[in-house]
Amino acid sequence: MRGKETMSSTTVDEVKTSTGCYACLKAALDVVGAAILLILLGPLMLLIALAIRLDSPGPALYRQTRVGRLGTLFTMLKFRTMKVGTPVLSTADMQRRGAIPFTRLGPILRKTNLDEFPQLINIIKGEMSFVGPRPPLPSQTDVVSLRKESGADAIRPGITGLAQVRGRDDLDNQTKVGYDTEYCRKMDPIFDLKILLMTFAAVLSARGNK
Repeated sequence: MRGKETMSSTTVDEVKTSTGCYACLKAALDVVGAAILLILLGPLMLLIALAIRLDSPGPALYRQTRVGRLGTLFTMLKFRTMKVGTPVLSTADMQRRGAIPFTRLGPILRKTNLDEFPQLINIIKGEMSFVGPRPPLPSQTDVVSLRKESGADAIRPGITGLAQVRGRDDLDNQTKVGYDTEYCRKMDPIFDLKILLMTFAAVLSARGNK
């Protein structure tokens, strides 16, 4: 998409400059918003956890190592949607290998994005944001290196992001990071709200669902 322009040193400086004042306000708003949502969604999350335990042997929560801000590793939380013992691969890699070993509830949780609710805890811990680049697996070295080169790793990863509302797994890595970098440059409250609203539309249409 933007290719070489996205990876220029000028772009890296622009990205890191744009993450200043609003990034601090954004972090505070994220924590407050996540705490409120955890209180409101707590009963629903308990019901989902119970349903997962009844549906498939294993824990309700799935813990996975992801790459966060400035390459820091952290443990991302999700509701478990796949059978215990599934290899630690991206959904795209699993799709290339064949069928994904979902539990019976797994596809429903994925399609509705209910599996992402535990990441509210990651937000409160300061590891994630509501909006930002999706955190890659350590094995996704192309994405990690491209984000570092472009400066898109300067902000905390998000539950949703610009790449998610413009295609998610339908996009190649270069295009995803191009969108991540574009988001970092344009990051402000209005743009975040727009992405959140677009996320709801993308969930309803199940477009590019991962």
